[in-house]
Amino acid sequence: MTKTCEMVQVLEHNTVASDVFSLVVAAPKIAAIAQPGQFVHIRLADRLDLLLRRPFSIADCDINKGTLTIIYRVVGKGTALMAKLKAGDRLDFMGPLGKGFSLAARRPLLVGGGMGLAPLVMLAKAFCDCPATLLMGGRNEHELFWPDIYAGVCQNVHITTDDGSIGRRGFTVDVLPELLTNNQFDIIFACGPHAMLKGVAKTAAQYGIACQVSLEEFMACGVGACLSCTCAGTDGKRHKVCTDGPVFWAEEVAW
Repeated sequence: MTKTCEMVQVLEHNTVASDVFSLVVAAPKIAAIAQPGQFVHIRLADRLDLLLRRPFSIADCDINKGTLTIIYRVVGKGTALMAKLKAGDRLDFMGPLGKGFSLAARRPLLVGGGMGLAPLVMLAKAFCDCPATLLMGGRNEHELFWPDIYAGVCQNVHITTDDGSIGRRGFTVDVLPELLTNNQFDIIFACGPHAMLKGVAKTAAQYGIACQVSLEEFMACGVGACLSCTCAGTDGKRHKVCTDGPVFWAEEVAW
C-alpha cells in the first residue's frame, strides 16, 4: 500500500448543510495515487491537544489539479476545530490509506446512507463510461443534501427518507429488491450505517449479486498497528478496517 505524509493547503472550505462542510485541499502527492474508497488521516497542524489523527474518506480527487475533497460532519472537538479552517490554512495529511473499491464493473449500483455517501462520489465519477445508478437514503429532506453533489454524476438516482419528505418513505434496503428485480446490475457498492450495510449484504446474497461494503470504525493509527478498528470476518479472524479494508467483499464480513 503506497502512502505518503503531506502538508496540504486549504483551497476552499464551504458549508454544505447544517454542521456539514466540504474541504478542498492542494495535495498533489496523495491525489496522484488515491483510489475510490480510500481515506486520509488528518492532523491539525500546530495542535498539541489533539494527539490522534482523524480518518476521513476521500470524496473526490482531481489528479490534474492535485486536489482532494473531504466532506465531513462536525461530531466532536477535532471536526469542530476543522470547521474553523479558512483558505490558506495548512493541515497534515497521511494517505491514501486502506483498500478501495473494485472498478471491474459494467452495471454498478451504489447504495449510500447519510455521510456514507461521501466516498461514493469519487467512485461514481470513476464509472463515467458506464454511469452508475445511485440509491441514497437519509432521515429527511433537510439532511439529504446529496442530490446537488451527485447532479450530473449518476444517471439514475433513487432517494429514500425516513419521513418521506423527499423521495420514497422508508429505507434504502426497502427499495433495493425492486431495483435488483428490474435491472441487471453486476455489482453493488455500499457505504453507510452498519444496519444498512448488513441489509444490503443480505439482499445482494439473495439475488446472487456481488457486493462490496465500506466499513466505518473508530481509528487511532490508521496503519494497522493499534488494532482499534478490527471487525469480525467469516473466516473466524479479526480484520483491520484501516488496512484490510475499509472496503470488503460483503461475504468476508461476519454480520
